[in-house]
Amino acid sequence: MKNLRITIGVMVLGYAFLLGCSTDKVRDFMPGVYVNSAGGEFSVASDTLAIELVEGNNYVVHRRTGFNLVTNGKLGRREYEVEKWAAIYNPSAQVLTETKKGKLISFFPDSGSLSVGQRVYKKID
Repeated sequence: MKNLRITIGVMVLGYAFLLGCSTDKVRDFMPGVYVNSAGGEFSVASDTLAIELVEGNNYVVHRRTGFNLVTNGKLGRREYEVEKWAAIYNPSAQVLTETKKGKLISFFPDSGSLSVGQRVYKKID
């Protein structure tokens, strides 16, 4: 009986150890604030994404964009847009999927960044 208890105890500790080693690095990295800026012939813009865990695999992404239109080579006044996206995390693919338009948000913890399509954002918080 004593050997059975020891065996069960060792198995429980081993299982707990394996669970501790199999943390989801991407899930841990996701919440935070990410920034991107871009410019071209017709506009200059900066984006901020703030990602928050709601519950389980459900997240909310707050997108704030500031941009200036360029007309005849001159920068126009600063304009702003705000969006709120609902997104679901897929643990097997390790991506967030925005639920309205199906945008895929991929995370790269090693480089401290994420991407939405071709646009790359750097994590600042």
